[in-house]
Amino acid sequence: MSKKNNPISIIEESFLSLKKYLETNINPNEAVFTASFINDLQRETTSILEICTLLNQDADFIQKINETVDPVISKGLLFKAEHFFLSDIIELYERETEKKNEKQEFVLAYYYDVLRNKHFADQNSINELNQLIFTEDFKNLLLKIKKENKIIAADAKQNQYLLPQLLAQKKHSKLEEVLVKYQNFIQFAFDKKFENNTVFSNYLGLNLKSTPENKDIDSLPEEDTLEKVLKELNELVGLAEVKKDVSELINLLEIQKKRSEQGLKNVEITLHTVFLGPPGTGKTSVARLLSRIFKHLGFLSKGQMYETDREGLVAGYVGQTAAKVDAAVQASLGGVLFVDEAYALTQNAFGNDYGAEAVNTLLKRMEDHRDDLAVVVAGYTEPMKFFIESNPGLRSRFNRYFRFDHFSPEELLQIFEAFCTKSDFILAKDAKEKLTDTFELLYESKNESFGNARVVRNLFEKCVQNQANRIVKLKKITNKALKTLTEEDIPEPKETEKRVNIEMSSKES
Repeated sequence: MSKKNNPISIIEESFLSLKKYLETNINPNEAVFTASFINDLQRETTSILEICTLLNQDADFIQKINETVDPVISKGLLFKAEHFFLSDIIELYERETEKKNEKQEFVLAYYYDVLRNKHFADQNSINELNQLIFTEDFKNLLLKIKKENKIIAADAKQNQYLLPQLLAQKKHSKLEEVLVKYQNFIQFAFDKKFENNTVFSNYLGLNLKSTPENKDIDSLPEEDTLEKVLKELNELVGLAEVKKDVSELINLLEIQKKRSEQGLKNVEITLHTVFLGPPGTGKTSVARLLSRIFKHLGFLSKGQMYETDREGLVAGYVGQTAAKVDAAVQASLGGVLFVDEAYALTQNAFGNDYGAEAVNTLLKRMEDHRDDLAVVVAGYTEPMKFFIESNPGLRSRFNRYFRFDHFSPEELLQIFEAFCTKSDFILAKDAKEKLTDTFELLYESKNESFGNARVVRNLFEKCVQNQANRIVKLKKITNKALKTLTEEDIPEPKETEKRVNIEMSSKES
């Protein structure tokens, strides 16, 4: 016998429908929320419905989560994602022990009406809604929905927050977004914030140890020191101007810190930075080092770096973009949020676009967490200048610029030799001469899309492949043969130039 949908009966008339209240004689009360607040609730709950729709399309997930429900509660019927979401936020609501005020009651009622009835309270009826929440009918109905919309687990040892628990167990991609949405509910209702998703998951009692660490987060090395970071910075090939800029920034921050220790006033210094320049010039590496530097100087608490781009911040549906940005910011708190090719956020080539929403949300989060977050935006010089000038908020928050130049032919060769050293290869003299010719040719024909160190890496891997094809035919393969790259292993300079030019043209088209 197949399970049916909607085990919880839906109230015939939407909870916050005003029809039956408008004819009553309600004494005026002071407004406890604004039309703008209702608009924020609508944006938030719209994105929650979109998440629930996606989860409902995963039949296996819905089947698994329903198997955790007490059969006395389910009565053989099938709950949807929004039922679990509603049950969980009711638990969160009741977990707060303080006496609830009308604003908090309204937030819960709003979430209920959206999740169960797909009904959004009319922000144009703000006065009536502010009166409605004081009526006995409203308060009695709120008691009724809290009682009738809780989902109980079959196993008493099962975490009571069933939706995030199963998402965690299945390592589901929507876990981070759901945790952010739960936190947002608490913030809307109780003005209560959590430091990050880890702190919040501990608050929920979730076991998230089995979930994989985000591959986009770089943590600090063990026993890290400022001296180690500066040594790594100075060992990077080239980047003379960037190294000078970083050194001057360190001097400024150290003096600011000493002034603060002496009780002196300081000018406000922003850690938010714009990296300008072509790809493959070390922008990501420098951002990673900057985060550690800021941590060691006491301006950031953790020093990790979270790397993302347009795809990691912008969604295809209303409201989901803000959730993506919130998740990225949460992962970056205490460190650096590195946004590569940031100009793509405002390049709308696909009709309806939520890049502007990502920028506005990011700007607000930068203000919310200005004491423990640094944002580094990076990309090609001219598009990045246009990007910063496109929004007054960006102009005011990003006034520090680091410029990354193309590597010279000599520096490209140094990078190639560094790849060799790292992988136990040596260059024969004739191979080095051929590479010198190659890099001079590439430098002469470069444009803004030239990939610099990325081009060198691709060429190095091609050389290693050519060497393998050559020595595999030898009767005796010595240690020297395994280690040495000869002139024969290096592609012809014109051949490499042609391949790189094709790659540059494809990036510009």
